[in-house]
Amino acid sequence: MAMQARQKHKLLVLQNILLSETDENHKLSGNEIIQRLAGFGISSERKTVYDDIATLSEAGLDIVTEKVGHSNYYYVSTRTFQDEELSVLADAVASSKFLTKKKSNELIKKLQTLTSRYKAQQLRRTIYVGNRVKNYNEAIYYSINVIHDAIYRDRQITFRYTEYGLDKKKRFRHQGELYQVSPYYLIWESDCYYLVCYCKKHGELCRYRVDRMVGVALTDEKRRELSIGEEELAKELMGTYSMYGGTKETVTLEMSTSLINVLIDRFGDGVHINRVSEDKFSVRLDIQVSPTFWGWLFQFGSDAEVISPEWVRNEARKKLGEISSLYAE
Repeated sequence: MAMQARQKHKLLVLQNILLSETDENHKLSGNEIIQRLAGFGISSERKTVYDDIATLSEAGLDIVTEKVGHSNYYYVSTRTFQDEELSVLADAVASSKFLTKKKSNELIKKLQTLTSRYKAQQLRRTIYVGNRVKNYNEAIYYSINVIHDAIYRDRQITFRYTEYGLDKKKRFRHQGELYQVSPYYLIWESDCYYLVCYCKKHGELCRYRVDRMVGVALTDEKRRELSIGEEELAKELMGTYSMYGGTKETVTLEMSTSLINVLIDRFGDGVHINRVSEDKFSVRLDIQVSPTFWGWLFQFGSDAEVISPEWVRNEARKKLGEISSLYAE
């Protein structure tokens, strides 16, 4: 019985050795594997190494055997994640504003365990993310977990909401009043998490930034059931230009051809465009006419113009007039 237990233990140790110390550029011979096992106090012979390698291969570990001279060399080829996939994940973790520096480092260390120790070093490379500000709120992970739990269990949550004062310090909105909401969707947008929910106090669907929510707690009250119309509105609130609310509208824009990449990056390649001239095209977009939309549109200056409907065009004229008046002599 003790011999069988040691054999199982040896297989696990051998698997870890192969996963952490081998790849297509770093291979271990049978003798080197015997030495590695001896370092763990496990004795082995060349014949049993062959058998153990075969057992691990049959269990699904992708071990490649290469003959070099009279010796066999072994390495793990295919893993759960390819090198390129791990690099993308590590870059995303390192550059994410939502994650604290501490949490980013912790997650990258875990990603390193998914490849050999040689390639793991490459995942620690420094990633330039401009002047991006990292989150300092560790409690956000707990908040997200509670929100997911509430959505799964069909329950309401409570929390307090914070905002910054001119002293750059966080303070509670409405003197620390407790918000009670029915949560429906978590959205990852512009490097932040947002919650789409029905707010009991306001009596309507709202969006809140999760990193500004404090003391998120599950209640025993069941979530408010949405009507068909409210369900549609909740999905609209998941859109980029609904952050500050606004009226849903189909808007026709005329844009410079130099902005085609910007347009597709923002709205995807499913948008329908029509060439107007050699250097202009028109496009119809379903958007929320909100401050976020105006901020996106006005950054292009004279290269983007609202064509219709007329009330949106008039609204653009009004917004630009308000901005212009700030600089009037």
